Amino acid sequence: MDVYFFCEQSHHPAWDKFDGMLRGDIPNKFGDPDVSSRLLNEYLDMYTLADECGMNVMVNEHHIASSCMNVSITLTLAVLARVTKKARLLGLGSIITNRLDPIRVAEEYSVVDSISGGRLDMGLVKGAGWELYASNSNPSGGMDRFWEAHDLILEAMTRREPFSWEGEHFDYRKVNLWPRPVQQDHPPVWFTGNSPGSARLAAEKGYVNAAFLTGPGAKVPFDAYRETYEATFGKKPADDRLAYLGMVSCSRDKAQTERNIKAMRAYLASVARMRPAHMMPPGYAPPEAFVPMMQAPPKGAGGGPFNMGTATDEELAKAGIMFWGEPERVADQISAFNEMVGGFGHFLLMGQNAHQPYEDVRDSLVLFGEHALPELEKIGGSSASSKESVTA
Repeated sequence: MDVYFFCEQSHHPAWDKFDGMLRGDIPNKFGDPDVSSRLLNEYLDMYTLADECGMNVMVNEHHIASSCMNVSITLTLAVLARVTKKARLLGLGSIITNRLDPIRVAEEYSVVDSISGGRLDMGLVKGAGWELYASNSNPSGGMDRFWEAHDLILEAMTRREPFSWEGEHFDYRKVNLWPRPVQQDHPPVWFTGNSPGSARLAAEKGYVNAAFLTGPGAKVPFDAYRETYEATFGKKPADDRLAYLGMVSCSRDKAQTERNIKAMRAYLASVARMRPAHMMPPGYAPPEAFVPMMQAPPKGAGGGPFNMGTATDEELAKAGIMFWGEPERVADQISAFNEMVGGFGHFLLMGQNAHQPYEDVRDSLVLFGEHALPELEKIGGSSASSKESVTA
């Protein structure tokens, strides 16, 4: 198993200044530009430190939200491509459903892959529901736009001669990608998939499928992925086709551990500060994806309903939501969760949460890199295996 460090690059000081929704609603007047500058540079320092500690890095993007100031994956990855040395650089992911120019996505990812010498992992996603309101995109038919953008991006990276594109949503008189990515035909592709339907789509392409903070429920999309992959390719998928994101904080000091847990819980509380209509606009997902969510709440480790708000710190650790404590304990928690859900090859370590300061994140990363990472590397796949991408 390899590890990707991730932080959502929030402007958390604004959260207490506004009593409404933190995604979509919060006015930018509550954000201090000087604070934004300091935080964004601290987040870059965290990514650089993760590389020095032997980890890969993962970057995401969002819009009109104080929970994530990074509005372009490729901007951040371009910086990291230059300053990191060994880390795989995962962008998970670029919101191609709402982008008017998919060729720019292909160009920007190719530049990142070129600067990094071929260390890019390329995530393509449809984006969060609240971002549709900022992009003027109709949620109905969004997946049609997504798949045409997906096909166009990979075609641009793969073709060796100029070509034209006349599609339902995008038209280009001439596509001629410069530079070509170092990884041929294109960098490995990742999808996010918390539902069985999304996982099956990733499996049919042979892409890496990542589940985010789903706890024991990750086993459902993971099993759907394995079943579909084997039916499609005639063999069982390697563990490196699956990834899981959980929150992590390591410490050997009781007071620091309590601060870390408080920060992780603050992040979980912030997720709830979102309009229900913004989470799932009509047409955003197929009806079959809504029905299981409405009928069955997530299950706990013991099989019963799991509630993140009322669960204890120990229960959240056992359930794979937030792993905390001494690094050896954290490694044991991740290993046990990995076994619970049937195995995955990539662990996405959400290592900075809510108001957690740089000093606590630094201490956690160093401890994790020295003591937990070597134990996790003994499990399943390695970072090298993530370069193997099966395409349809």
